Amino acid sequence: MMLALITYQSQNIQCDAILWDKDGTLLDFMQLWGSWAELLLGHMEGYLQDRGHSFTGSREKVMGTIYDASGKLTGYDPRGPMAMASVQETTAVLAWQLYSAGVPWDEAILQITDFSRQAMEQMEQTRPVQPLPNLIPLLNSCREAGLPLAVVTSDWTSEALKHLRWSGLETYFTEIIGSDLVTSGKPAPDMALLACQRLSVQPGHTILIGDSNADMQMGRQAELACCIGIAPTAEAPTHLPDADIIIHDYRELQIITADGSQSVQE
Repeated sequence: MMLALITYQSQNIQCDAILWDKDGTLLDFMQLWGSWAELLLGHMEGYLQDRGHSFTGSREKVMGTIYDASGKLTGYDPRGPMAMASVQETTAVLAWQLYSAGVPWDEAILQITDFSRQAMEQMEQTRPVQPLPNLIPLLNSCREAGLPLAVVTSDWTSEALKHLRWSGLETYFTEIIGSDLVTSGKPAPDMALLACQRLSVQPGHTILIGDSNADMQMGRQAELACCIGIAPTAEAPTHLPDADIIIHDYRELQIITADGSQSVQE
């Protein structure tokens, strides 16, 4: 039985469940991962300098970070590894920097893992998470309509759960699917299909919301009903070519329940 319709402008899309990416979709990406990236890159830079080396290429290209003229981190490349890579892929990308400086590959992997752990421990003190604007009213509308929700993220499941607890969003989601629970991460369909299976819904009646094209490709491969890209800037995004719909603010979406009533965002 159809649980609800999600409406965007004049479009009504049948919806029995919604899958959400985490970073950049539920949580402000830069507040969380910008902090982590700067801490991690700082550890790496010091380690390389102690050995008479520096990053291979520019600091910006290591992970896809963007800096202003004063060297302050201001953004990220939405098509870069910081935005799209899984935990394993990120570890490999960063370990290559150490390997290129002469560090054996096995030692480089261990060192990056330790740097990441240190960065996460430092973040535990400040818990830099912030839900995206107008997200919570939409989540409340979903709850009112009885729509089951799941998170599908390239992060580890345990880390995703921790970040959702920090932000107070954990209770909205029935399932949290990290890349450690599947054989292939985004853009493969595995996480989306596992989430649908656990929610007991059909992919063809399930909607995905994400901020990267890897999210959109995952949804398309899983044959979901609709892939919605969120791009908070007012500019027309070019990094979401596979999105069915692109929104800039969650107020653009409305939930209509199966009985025809509209869930009001408060």
